[in-house]
Amino acid sequence: MIYTITFNPAVDLVIQVPNCQLGALNRSKGEEYVAGGKGINMSIVLKRLGVDNIATGFLGGFSGKFIEEFLEKEGITPQFISVEGTTRINVKVKGEVETEINAAGPNVGVEKFQQLVNYFQDILKEGDIVFLAGNAAPGLDETSYVEIARLCHARGVKLVLDTTKNSLLACLPYQPFMIKPNQHELEELFGVKIETKEKMLNYAFQLREKGARNVLISCGGEGAFLVSETGQVLISNTPKGTLVNSVGAGDSLLAGFMAKFIETSDYRMSLKQGAASGSATAFSVGIATRELIEELMPHIKIEEIQRK
Repeated sequence: MIYTITFNPAVDLVIQVPNCQLGALNRSKGEEYVAGGKGINMSIVLKRLGVDNIATGFLGGFSGKFIEEFLEKEGITPQFISVEGTTRINVKVKGEVETEINAAGPNVGVEKFQQLVNYFQDILKEGDIVFLAGNAAPGLDETSYVEIARLCHARGVKLVLDTTKNSLLACLPYQPFMIKPNQHELEELFGVKIETKEKMLNYAFQLREKGARNVLISCGGEGAFLVSETGQVLISNTPKGTLVNSVGAGDSLLAGFMAKFIETSDYRMSLKQGAASGSATAFSVGIATRELIEELMPHIKIEEIQRK
């Protein structure tokens, strides 16, 4: 089975505000409410690409109920732990530039986290895949990620990991199947400025040496890089289109990649679908539809490059 974990989900309020002026009254030209959080975004893309999955994590309050209902309408099974407080609402202001205000979210206590661990201890089996994505909720830290990573490693479960510096580094000894830093996060991981493809690949190989089996790097409009566990290096382009909303594009890249990999175990085809999925979300309000992903697929070119 496929599971996603989102420690700190959100409802994303996406507001269209042309010529937004700070310190003044601004009126929206339109708004959308979207179930958000990296793992939830991945659940949606996976399901839209035909991969059944169970979404887990922590939810609370009216916004938490909104997310559960949103997922159920998508055909995704929600298995969240209920917490006190209200699942956060993030504001995404779309004007001449994008402005985001992310809330902190409710506290997740030790007992609530242990409920999630117990759930996975009861059901995980060899061959399952767990997506662990996003920031820690208040009350959690990198040790929470390590506990999930350790359990996956012990059960022979593929861990797909997309999170922040300390949590990612702490999980590498447990050999996650896939990690997905973007270029900025890769620079943060190593405390460097990366200006060439060669440097980017060198750092990706270093992450493999630290334990990651596969490293997928999202580079926005510059496409994506993959360094596979076989040593293969692939790069994708980005199709032409109008950027509408970059939120969730990296999540869609990773989920689109894994949806095809689950089906074929083919790195080249998986990167092609991943790149199409990421771009489709960037060109959409909310998460991409299968129709747009398939429409963009012919425009994605995959090149294999040799490491110098």
